[in-house]
This record gives sequence, C-alpha cells and structure tokens, in this order.
Amino acid sequence: MSIPLLNYSPSSQNQRVEGYEVPNEDTPVMYRLAAATSDTDIDAIIWAAYRQIFSEHLIIESNRQKFLESQLRNRAINVRDFIRGLGKSEVYRTQVAELNSNYRLVDITLKRFLGRAAYNKDEEIAWSIVIATKGLHGFIDTLLDSEEYLQNFGDDIVPFQRRRFKDRPFNLVNPRYNSYWRDRQTMTYLGGRSFYSARTTGYATQQEIRRVIPANFLDMAGKMITNERNYQRTIASVTSQIRDMEIPSNSREVGTPQPTVKPTAVALPYRYIPGTRTN
Repeated sequence: MSIPLLNYSPSSQNQRVEGYEVPNEDTPVMYRLAAATSDTDIDAIIWAAYRQIFSEHLIIESNRQKFLESQLRNRAINVRDFIRGLGKSEVYRTQVAELNSNYRLVDITLKRFLGRAAYNKDEEIAWSIVIATKGLHGFIDTLLDSEEYLQNFGDDIVPFQRRRFKDRPFNLVNPRYNSYWRDRQTMTYLGGRSFYSARTTGYATQQEIRRVIPANFLDMAGKMITNERNYQRTIASVTSQIRDMEIPSNSREVGTPQPTVKPTAVALPYRYIPGTRTN
C-alpha cells in the first residue's frame, strides 16, 4: 500500500496569478501536435520536448530516443506519452535523477514537467515520499496524470515554463552543479584516501587505494570514542586549589627600622680647584 501524497499549501507564484499580459520575448511558445501539418512541425515539437525535459546540456545525438520519435511521427502516441517516455528514459535517470538528492530532484522535475518551481519545502517532502515509495517511474506517472498537468498541457502540448517574466528558463539549470553532487564526487575520488594522498599521487586504481588505506579504516575511525572531559569537575578542582593556596606576605610591619646608607669617602684621581687666571 503506497502512502498518499501529503497535503501542502501552495504559495504565490506567477502562474497562479491571473493578469493581462502583452506578448513579448518571454511569452512561451506552445508546441501542439494537433497543429503540426508537416515533418518540420514534428521536428520542432520533438526538439522542444528534448530542450524542456533533457535541457540543453543533454541534447546530443547519443541521447536521442529514436523509438519514441518514430511513434510520435506516426501519431501512435501523443505528446504526453512522449514526455512520459523521456522522463522514464535511461538518460533522465542517470544524468538527472541519480545526480541529485530527492529534494532537488523534485524541484528540477516540477520545473521541467509542470513548468513551475516547488511551492515550499513541504511540497518537496511530499513528492520525495512518492519517489521513495513508487520510484522514479511512479513519480513521473503521478505528475503526468495529475490534474495540474492535464489542465495546463493536456495530451497535446509540450510543457513549458508558465509565465516567465525574468531570469533564465528552468530547463537551463544544470543538475550536476549542487553540493550533493560535489560531495559525492569528492568521496568517490578520494575512495578512502586522505586528501593529501590524492593530491600527491594523482589518479589511482581501486586496488592501489585499498593498498594505501584499508577499506574498513573509516568505519574503524568512526568507532573511536574519546575520553569525556568533565568541565565542571575541572573548574571545581582548580577553584579549590586557588582557595587553599597560601601566598607568603612580603609587606613590612609598622615600626621596623629602615636601613640607612652612610656616605663613603671616595678618592678621586684628581681634584678640580678653581683659581685665579694670570696673564
């Protein structure tokens, strides 16, 4: 039995506020399969879907899903099925999902599939539970079958960033540039070695790393327990030592005769006797 989606309160975003807009360069272009009358139009729809779901970082020849493209060209599937296939592809799993924590994966996927950012942390937690219970494919299915997706894009429209007035498009966010990804790369590169060793030796194979530091070193270091320092006992001990310490008195009593210094005659090598000057 899967856990139902937790309730969360939507926050104010541009796409939730109705208003009069004058078309400009930020106005999104809607790519509809029903409006496609030629192969060029189909190519534009496929390109827009790749750009929205894979982002421009992953639009390369080796990442093309030619089986899905063939089905879309023959009208065997609609745009929503094509988007679903891109989300469940090996490219999206390895190049987006596995590179991020569940919270950031939720934010990136909402931007690319629903055209909006996550409302708040509560929504990220709610969708993260869906990922943990249903997996990536179940998460994609839940999004594409949601009422929000069907109302805004339906079966015929490629998702787009809704009501973008500033900043760069959502799909241009690089999924690799994140603290979670950088920390994972650091641990993979070090492989249990010290940072100094990694800097001085450069690239090393897995066997060389295991010869340098045992595989159980980090586990052994984590089990080491240092002696607890009782600060209250230390302060009490020092206080008692200061309280019982006797300091000798260097002051003189009243009435004690003070030593006197008598003048002593000193024979100088000569004496200066002033006299009268004679011509």
